[in-house]
Amino acid sequence: MGLKFSYTLLAPIYDSMIAKATQANRIKSLQRLNNCDNQNVLINGIGSGLDIPHLPAGPDYTGVDITPAMLSRAEQRAAQHDCLIDLQLADVMALPFDDDSFDIVLMHLILAVVPSPQQALKEACRILKPGGRILIYDKFLRPGQLAFFRRLINPVIRHIATRTDVVFEHLLEQCPQLSVVKDEPVQINGWFRMIELVKN
Repeated sequence: MGLKFSYTLLAPIYDSMIAKATQANRIKSLQRLNNCDNQNVLINGIGSGLDIPHLPAGPDYTGVDITPAMLSRAEQRAAQHDCLIDLQLADVMALPFDDDSFDIVLMHLILAVVPSPQQALKEACRILKPGGRILIYDKFLRPGQLAFFRRLINPVIRHIATRTDVVFEHLLEQCPQLSVVKDEPVQINGWFRMIELVKN
C-alpha cells in the first residue's frame, strides 16, 4: 500500500487518532519559531494541518504534503484560523525548491512515515540555507536499541501509517552538513524526541 493511498484512506480519521496525543509537544516544538520574523519556514509533510492553529505570527510559511486529501484538510484549517500559508502538493523526498531556499524546515512526524527517511532529511538539508535550522519532532530508536516489538510490527505497519524502526543517528550520518544543537526526549520513555539541527 503506497503512502499516498494509505493516507488518503486515513485522512478522515487522522485528526481523531493523533491530534490529542501530540498537541502538547507540537505546541512546544512550534515555540522554537518565535522571534523568526520574515524568515522562510517550510513545513515538510504538513498533513491535515494540525500545526496550523499554533503557528506563531512572523515567519513566511510554506507547507507541503504528498496526499491531496490531507492537503485539502490543511487548506480548510488554514482558512478557519486566518493563517497565511502557501500550501503545495509535493513529495518531501523530492522537493520542488531550489537549494538554500529556506531559513527553517519543520518536520513533525514525517521522517518516521516516508519510505526513505534518509532521502527526506537529505532534501531538507539541500533546500536549507547555510546556518538554517531543521526542527524535528518524531519517534526514533536509539542506536543498538533492541525494541523487539517495534521492530516486529514494522514490516506491516510501515505500509499503513508509520515506521517504527527508524534510527535517527543513522539518518544523520548521511547528512554531514548537519549538526545537532539539541536532542530532547519528550514522550513514551524517549521514543519521541525533539531535535534541532543546524546546517554548517
